[in-house]
Amino acid sequence: MKIRERGPRRPARMATLVAALGLISQSVVLAQSSSTAPRTRTVAVEYTATLHDLPTTTHYLDLWLPVPHDDKSQEIIGVSITSPYRYEIATGPYNNQMVHLRVAQPPADGFTVKLQFQAVRREHLNPFLSAGRKPTKAEANDPNMARWLQPDRLVPIDAQIKTWATEVVTKANAKTDLEKARAIYNHVVSTVQYDKTGQGWGRGDIYYACDARRGNCTDFHAIFIGYCRALGIPARFSIGFPLPAERGSGQVQGYHCWAEFYTKQTGWVPVDASEAAKNPDRRQYFFGAHDENRVEFTRGRDLTLTPPQQGDPLNYFIYPYAEVDGKPFDKIDRKFTYQDKVQVP
Repeated sequence: MKIRERGPRRPARMATLVAALGLISQSVVLAQSSSTAPRTRTVAVEYTATLHDLPTTTHYLDLWLPVPHDDKSQEIIGVSITSPYRYEIATGPYNNQMVHLRVAQPPADGFTVKLQFQAVRREHLNPFLSAGRKPTKAEANDPNMARWLQPDRLVPIDAQIKTWATEVVTKANAKTDLEKARAIYNHVVSTVQYDKTGQGWGRGDIYYACDARRGNCTDFHAIFIGYCRALGIPARFSIGFPLPAERGSGQVQGYHCWAEFYTKQTGWVPVDASEAAKNPDRRQYFFGAHDENRVEFTRGRDLTLTPPQQGDPLNYFIYPYAEVDGKPFDKIDRKFTYQDKVQVP
C-alpha cells in the first residue's frame, strides 16, 4: 500500500492542491456506436464532502474519500483536491485510491473537501462476445484472482448458495463456465425486480436478495457474483456513479455498481444485471458490455482503507467515510456533479 503526502501543513490556510494521477491527453470526440468502435464519453466531475455538527470534544477526525483510477475502460486526468487541511493520497487493496485527512481538534461547524477530475470513459466490450471485434492483445493477469473466488461478508459461499447455483445451471443445461455464467445472469435478470422499497435492499446481502427477489444493483450483483464464485467462476464487484445517457450536466443522486466474471476462453466479461432488468431490450447487450455512461471509483467489498480505519471493513466504498476518535461518523453531506466535455469541430 502506497501513501503520498499532500496538502497544507497549517489548517488555517485554504488552498487548492493539484495531484496529477494521469497524463493530459487530447480531447476525445464522442463516438457513435458500431461493431468495431466502442463509444467514448468525456466528463468533468466534481465530488464534494462536507462534514458538520462535529462533537466539541473531538480529539481527532479521520476522513477518507475514494479517488477513481485508470483502468482499461477509463482514463482519469488532472485530479485536483481542495482541502483546508493537509491530506495524503493513498493506494489500498485492488489498486483502489483514496484521499485521507487526519485533523486534530476539528471545528465543530465542520469543513468541506472537494475532489475534481476529468474522466474519459470507454464502452467496455468483451471482444469474444462482440460481433465484428477481435482481441488485440492478451489481457493482463489479475493479481487478486484468488480473492474473486472467496466469499464476502454478505455473500457467503455455503452449501445452500452452491445448491441454488447448481440448480440454475443444471436447469439451463449449461456445461462450460461461459454457459454457466450466462445461465446465472439470465436467472437473476428474469427473477429479480429492480425495486428500492421496504427495508434490506442496497446492502448486497445475497440471502436478502434471494428471498425478497428485489433490490438495487448491489443486490442483483450479490446473487450473480455469489453464484459464480460458488461454481468456481471468478467474479468481481465494482462501484461508481452512473451518468444519464443524455449529454449535458447535472447532479447524480446515488451510486451504481456492476460486475465481471472470468473464463479462460474469454478473459474478463462485463455484466450489468440490474441495468438489464430495467431495460429488457438491452438484456443481451449487458451480458458482455458496460456502456460508457458511468465512472468507476473502487473495486471489491469488505474493504480496509489506507491507513486502516478502526471500524469494520467497508461493505463497499463510494461515499465519504469518517471516524471521530476511532468511531464511525456519518454527519457528512455529499454531492456529485458532472459536465460533459465535447470537442468543438
